[in-house]
Amino acid sequence: MDFGLEKMGHRRVLLKLSGEALMGDREFGLDTSTIDRIADEIKSVLALGVQLSLVIGGGNLFRGVEAASQGIERGTADYMGMLATVINALAVQGLLERHGVHTRVQSAIPMSTVCEPYIRRRAVRHMEKGRVVIFAAGTGNPYFTTDTAAALRAVEMGCDALFKGTQVDGVYSADPHKVPDAVRYDRLTYHDVLTQDLKVMDASAISLCRENAIPILVFSIHNSGEFAKVVTGNGRFTIICGEEQRDVGSGS
Repeated sequence: MDFGLEKMGHRRVLLKLSGEALMGDREFGLDTSTIDRIADEIKSVLALGVQLSLVIGGGNLFRGVEAASQGIERGTADYMGMLATVINALAVQGLLERHGVHTRVQSAIPMSTVCEPYIRRRAVRHMEKGRVVIFAAGTGNPYFTTDTAAALRAVEMGCDALFKGTQVDGVYSADPHKVPDAVRYDRLTYHDVLTQDLKVMDASAISLCRENAIPILVFSIHNSGEFAKVVTGNGRFTIICGEEQRDVGSGS
């Protein structure tokens, strides 16, 4: 495979995590041992000289769509979900800094007491100085998912790739935990994901990445050391890219 740092221009990437990735074996909330392990994974990628930012979901604490289905007005429910992402961002910041990683949280909803407001040029400068930037509160607008926020921030930051850490080691035709014979893909185009309605990210996120030629690499955040392996073109992952990016490597 030849998808490594030499292919990554400015060596700047964005990692998207779901809120569920922070739960460990819990059914709700935060598991500090799991977050601590993820913090160590992030630190190992920084050691490679990569500039790194994160977007974290809030589904471990609150799901706006579910709340809306139970009678809360959708816009209000989505704002509540955005606040959950701020809690997660602060938790990850705390564990990263315990590992000696300088971190800044920037929120799309201003809350200056606990974090910085989202300012694009400031975020870029933080990464240039070796700090991890965690983008919280999604896009700051209801009706958009944190997947879309991740794609948007990746574009705004000039990232070379968007990495999505999931519960499984790539993209499958169906949930492999529920469908044992689900097909795993090494490589997909953006068009494949949209036409086959694969549930790896929402359509808005996929479209944003396609329009800006940002490859998406999907891997398991639960495999120790996998993030660093995937960043250097090794490990096991699925890559989503355009037809014109066919020379980019795929996961083993």
